[in-house]
Amino acid sequence: MLSRFQQISDLDELREYVNETLCDHYQLQLDAFRLTEHVLRRGGKPCGIYFCLHGPRAVKFTAIWEIDRNRVLFYGATGERFLKTQLTGTVALDRVAA
Repeated sequence: MLSRFQQISDLDELREYVNETLCDHYQLQLDAFRLTEHVLRRGGKPCGIYFCLHGPRAVKFTAIWEIDRNRVLFYGATGERFLKTQLTGTVALDRVAA
């Protein structure tokens, strides 16, 4: 599994990075497939965001942003983790909590 660092400063950049990384890894055309997201909560507080790229033939590729560790974990269709990215910027949480 690879690890990398990425400068991200807002939620839109994070969405774009996740979408580009998943599409690039699986050789998919960028913006050809829908990316959904769900806020993950622990004790009523946001603790992460679950991203899901709905690929061809109902295949799903996912990523999870862990807010407390400020990292994104990328998973393939069979659940194997293929990349861990440590974010070096600070993503504003006000839009996440909504």
